[in-house]
Amino acid sequence: MKPLDPRLLRTASAVRTHLLVATGCGAALTGLILLQAWLVSRVVARATGGAGLESTVGSASADLALAIAAVAAVAVARAGLAHGAEAAALRSAATAKSQLRMRLVRHVTAGVPRDRDAGELVTLATRGLDALDDYFARYLPQLVLAVMVPVAVLAVIAGADWVSAVVVAVTIPLIPLFMALVGMHTQARTNRQWALLNRLGGHFLDVVEGLPTLALFRRAKAEAALVREVTDQHREATMGTLKVAFLSAFVLEVLATLAVALVAVEIGFRLLYGQVDLETALFVLILAPEAYLPLREVGARFHASMEGIAAAQQVFTALDDRAGVIAAGTGAVPSGDLRLHDVTVRYPGRDRAALDDLDLTLPAGRTTLVTGPSGAGKSTLLGLLLRFVDPTAGRITVGGDDLAAADPDGWRRGVAWVPQDPHLFDDTVAGNIRLGEPDAPMAAVRRAASLAELDDVVAGLPAGFATRLGERGARLSAGQRQRVALARAFLRAERSPVSPLVLLDEPTAHLDPDNAAAVRRAVGRLVEGRTAVIVTHDPAWADELPGDAQLARLEAPALVAGGLRR
Repeated sequence: MKPLDPRLLRTASAVRTHLLVATGCGAALTGLILLQAWLVSRVVARATGGAGLESTVGSASADLALAIAAVAAVAVARAGLAHGAEAAALRSAATAKSQLRMRLVRHVTAGVPRDRDAGELVTLATRGLDALDDYFARYLPQLVLAVMVPVAVLAVIAGADWVSAVVVAVTIPLIPLFMALVGMHTQARTNRQWALLNRLGGHFLDVVEGLPTLALFRRAKAEAALVREVTDQHREATMGTLKVAFLSAFVLEVLATLAVALVAVEIGFRLLYGQVDLETALFVLILAPEAYLPLREVGARFHASMEGIAAAQQVFTALDDRAGVIAAGTGAVPSGDLRLHDVTVRYPGRDRAALDDLDLTLPAGRTTLVTGPSGAGKSTLLGLLLRFVDPTAGRITVGGDDLAAADPDGWRRGVAWVPQDPHLFDDTVAGNIRLGEPDAPMAAVRRAASLAELDDVVAGLPAGFATRLGERGARLSAGQRQRVALARAFLRAERSPVSPLVLLDEPTAHLDPDNAAAVRRAVGRLVEGRTAVIVTHDPAWADELPGDAQLARLEAPALVAGGLRR
């Protein structure tokens, strides 16, 4: 594992700024360390009369007081500089983590690598990247000091006493050597710990999502036992990693202590025989531990930050994983008829293609009603149009231009998307409608709610549009939540800079007849004059859609398209 991953410098600009600041602070701290050692040795030598200077008692006392004040000032300056450097490092860490998270999210939304578990990605973007705080705030600054301080201290000691410099020069390399040996052993343990954490996060997410089904088939206790087993494995791996970290710190402490003891013994004998003066001996003895301290500290900080390093490496692996992902181009968002040219989509680990040689035209400004049995590829078709899935073979064009050349973010800004189970946040009605259009004026929000037939619902709430809906819209019924999602789509369609594409996935599934009828009426207004795709099993849609709507029935692997019979 590299002490400093160069991909961090390329990926997060905050890291480069942080390294420059850390280098400047490291140089200042190195100078303060040397100055403090010189002042302390001078104060002690003068106080004990070992400096060999002839002066009056009064002037000696004044000089001693001044030197003590200088030592105190340097100590305060070191503490202040260290505090300021750590505070700046934590701010840099927050910025770098934000940049990495945004890159990971953009990468995933541009086309999710299908061999990555959702729980793993969630753990990586949250708990994993949070562990980078120790790496940025403590390890990297200590790494800078570990490079600067030993070299500077060794050079100064060599100028004061070459014998001690030889002892320090011979013993210092032993610490990085043992650090490397211990680090190679710890890396495998840390990678295993992180893999178990990913497994735990992914498994727990799957269990929570499938809890109703597990409870229905009375398998909840069995899954709880599996979660407990994975948790125990992660706990054991974590404790094993900590044990190695503590033992490595002990090894480094012993090495540094023995090295400093060698310097103390040899300079003590030479001081005894008058081969070196007291001030020089004290200067060397004070500086010798400072030569080893940054190396000991960087070893301890490295082990404390290894979880963050492992997480960052997995982020880079995810960013480099372009399997099945078409790189976004920089061209403008195309418009016109949407055409799928012999499109095939195969997911890793599945024998059968989700879509096989699909050839379909979605005329601009018209509605296409997509039906078909479960597993025919309807959700995959919507994923293609949302740019969440990319074709394994074939291509998609818009007005003759290849959709793969368009910027995914720009393309999605022109898409109004209503999923089967829309997620509402613990926010106000207006806040939930504004999702994706946070700057929309209240008048536009009211108009969108009216078009989605949400007026009566809002009127019945205690604070109207300012009423908080609770997590997942707990205040509303399923049909009312669906109409909030339609209001979002109306708002997006009204404010979109390009002619919007409207996509709806089973908008009336699981709704009672009255709510389903209200949703169909609202959708009829939403799709009028727009390119729209409605995935549904509900035959009642034929009465609400425009007369030029077309029917597309997916039958794996064939597709039948034709006019919609009214």
